[in-house]
Amino acid sequence: MTAEPMFIPRPGQVDYTHIRYAPVLNAVVVYLGKALLPQRSNDMRSYPNHWCGISGYLDDHRSVEDRARQEMSEEVGITTDRILSMQRGTVLLQEAPDHDKSWLVVPVLVRVRDRRYRLDWESQAAGWFTMTEAMGLPLLPGFDAVITQYRGVVDQD
Repeated sequence: MTAEPMFIPRPGQVDYTHIRYAPVLNAVVVYLGKALLPQRSNDMRSYPNHWCGISGYLDDHRSVEDRARQEMSEEVGITTDRILSMQRGTVLLQEAPDHDKSWLVVPVLVRVRDRRYRLDWESQAAGWFTMTEAMGLPLLPGFDAVITQYRGVVDQD
């Protein structure tokens, strides 16, 4: 495992490290009725070993969809040509007092054309799960509310 690198903002990028409210996207990747869930690396500062969607800060001028495409490529190696569609869900406010954060979460449903993925340093494992299987995992706090928005898509054939 590789340790989490220190965050250094690029020009035009906001550093939310010490800001209470932080906007993030959380993508639920779906193929043939199952969701791809990575398990966060044991070396992550926040929520190590928890299962989640593909996520990232909305910390620059790009659209949610452009950020989702970037995170998909970086975190699981899914390139734009393999994405069939993207759909935003209902924005959620998720309190995390243990991290002194309030997350403004933009859920995104991403349908892909195949099951292939490649993990980066952020994750130690991943798999394709039905809704029932996903709900039995130690999920990132609040991720159950994200994935539940897509109950009709996950588990559908």
